Amino acid sequence: MKAIVTGGAGFIGSHLVDVLLKDDFEVVVLDNFSTGRPFNLEHVKNRIDLFECDLSVQGDWIAKFKGVDYVFHLAALADIVPSIQNPEGYFQSNVNGTLNVLQASRHQGVKRFVYAASSSCYGIPEVYPTPETAPILPQYPYALTKRMGEELVMHWAQVYKFPALSLRFFNVYGPRSRTSGTYGAVFGVFLAQKLANKPYTVVGDGNQTRDFTFVTDVAEAVLAAAKSDKVSEIYNVGSGATVSINRIVELLGGESIRIPKRPGEPDSTYADISKIRKDLNWNPKVPIEKGVAELIKNIDYWKEAPVWTPDKIEKATSDWFKYLGDEK
Repeated sequence: MKAIVTGGAGFIGSHLVDVLLKDDFEVVVLDNFSTGRPFNLEHVKNRIDLFECDLSVQGDWIAKFKGVDYVFHLAALADIVPSIQNPEGYFQSNVNGTLNVLQASRHQGVKRFVYAASSSCYGIPEVYPTPETAPILPQYPYALTKRMGEELVMHWAQVYKFPALSLRFFNVYGPRSRTSGTYGAVFGVFLAQKLANKPYTVVGDGNQTRDFTFVTDVAEAVLAAAKSDKVSEIYNVGSGATVSINRIVELLGGESIRIPKRPGEPDSTYADISKIRKDLNWNPKVPIEKGVAELIKNIDYWKEAPVWTPDKIEKATSDWFKYLGDEK
């Protein structure tokens, strides 16, 4: 079987490539390296077809879809602050890019299409654990554009009888998570601070919880979805638990300091994964203790990552507070 992984040089994408190769897939990776790193695929570079391209515009990359059985669409711009600052770029990448990949897949008659959606579509949920039927309440352009991509995928499944599924990922963490660029995911921030012997910058009181889902579990869920006979379905992908930021600090070890609570962020993320368990017989395998230990073992990966201090974070997130905060 032949598969395309868009964004395959990225954090989740590169782990999915590993899972597909282990399952004897022929793999094509399409990536523009805006956040992905060739290094993430260095260990498999002789076993894949890696093609650099911009999926948001028509190009030679479309020819790569000929003879492809499965398409896994993970390519996207991520993070909150840059999406507030550059909504046009996020729309171009996450919406137009998804449309182009859908059309290329449909015209070549791919057998399965799996879209990487985001739990950020739920905004600040009213129900925990949060089911797939919860209201869609995106709080910032990244969340909105990922949801719009999901709506395109589901609409193509409805109108064109296109064999597509969408998976909403919750707080994915693990080796190869992004090390550079804007202020972002908590583990990347904390691991660089740990390497630099700096205190962890904990938002608010640290009692907020997140459904931290290990990246290999996510990759296995994606493959399980592709191998299923389900179509036009949306599934949460979570760990089956929710863990406080204070517990993460405890597991990593070291001092911490507090920074202001941010608007538009939920106090908890916690996926109801009963649907994916029932339909796909998928279950998460990596508890938070084991996952954090794996990160510490691979901590040198973050040695070139920016070290965030409270002053730098305040400057980097000023637009976050400006646009998402309540008017006083």
